[in-house]
Amino acid sequence: MAVNNPYIWGTGRRKTASARVRIKAGTGKFVVNGKDFEQFFCTEDNRRQALQPLVVTETRNNYDIAVNVIGGGVNGQSGAVSLGIARALLKENANFDKILREHGLLTRDSREVERKKYGRHKARRSTQFSKR
Repeated sequence: MAVNNPYIWGTGRRKTASARVRIKAGTGKFVVNGKDFEQFFCTEDNRRQALQPLVVTETRNNYDIAVNVIGGGVNGQSGAVSLGIARALLKENANFDKILREHGLLTRDSREVERKKYGRHKARRSTQFSKR
């Protein structure tokens, strides 16, 4: 017996952050890790990045969104939320594909931190040169 689930899922990743996004038709309620959206993302840049898929598709108040995000920092988490929302919106309505792709919201940003090498201070930073 299959249960009719009202949620549409989308997964987003950025750097080391991973976001599981659930959207359903609603009034625009947005919860991230049990907190209100504005309380979780404190800076305007992070809020703008996370909301970008909803803004370009003009569906800001059409969906209730619940997000679980782990790992990384706040910037990586906002990017992960953005990708997760874009993927969930695409599952909901295939007509959003063109506009989401034009704004680059369906492409996963694959840049990761380069690992530290032995004999170096960081990934590339060498020791200070000493003439004597």
